[in-house]
Amino acid sequence: MARPAAKYKAPPAPTGPAPASRRKRATPSSGSAPEHVERNRAAWERWAPGFEPAARRAWKDEELRWGIWGLAESELQLLTSLELDTDVVELGCGTATVSAWLARHGARPVAVDFARAQIDAVGRLQLAFGVPFRTVCGNAEKLEFDDESFDLAISEYGVSLWSEPDRWLPEAHRLLRPGGRLIFVTNSAFLMACTPSTGGRAEEALVRDYFSMAKVEFDEEDAVEFHPTHGEWVRALVAAHFVLEDLIEVRPPPNAVARFDFASLDWARSWPSEEIWVARKAG
Repeated sequence: MARPAAKYKAPPAPTGPAPASRRKRATPSSGSAPEHVERNRAAWERWAPGFEPAARRAWKDEELRWGIWGLAESELQLLTSLELDTDVVELGCGTATVSAWLARHGARPVAVDFARAQIDAVGRLQLAFGVPFRTVCGNAEKLEFDDESFDLAISEYGVSLWSEPDRWLPEAHRLLRPGGRLIFVTNSAFLMACTPSTGGRAEEALVRDYFSMAKVEFDEEDAVEFHPTHGEWVRALVAAHFVLEDLIEVRPPPNAVARFDFASLDWARSWPSEEIWVARKAG
């Protein structure tokens, strides 16, 4: 969305070694990346510095907060089944707030982002807060980890927003062990249908074609976002051999304060502004 589209980005990524058993080569894959990856990477290299102050506040918070409305993990309970030493990959980590929280709770996260500026920022946050974990600068649509390296894959407005679903979902499936979970957060299709081409707040009217939002470019922004409809998400998950377990259409509480100005509270309490998808790799 034309907002600083970057405003969507949730966490970036920290640094620290990952056990060799979990990786083949923790390096970016070779070869040229698709155009949307290069455009989005360049955009995030520009935007990243503006997100570091907010990231410091998020790392300082003992509570993990999700999405536009900062809903607490203690309320959403997306990670209640997390066990010690769970291998997690955060795809499009931004400032890696999710990975930092996971590391503090005994998991073994690897934070991945295609923007070097994001990874560098995570490194500074890791030093400031003393929370080490591995970071990788690479394209999450094609990584060089071994098959079945992780138990959980997470994206909070990372690869779920900035990468092509038909590319990143099969890659996430490849990385997960049998029975592994995928959790991703992104804008709702309804929000996008009400967001004007110039970006800004969602309106109380449909302003764009619902069936043409799979690839969205905003005026005056050289970046590409991906906003499939519900049906397109379901088909993409099935094609990637995931089993859909839940779809949470977020409704913020009456006292919620938006972290990003994409919709008014009244709007978001009437219509879903963001979605949380939960799927599992069969087996």
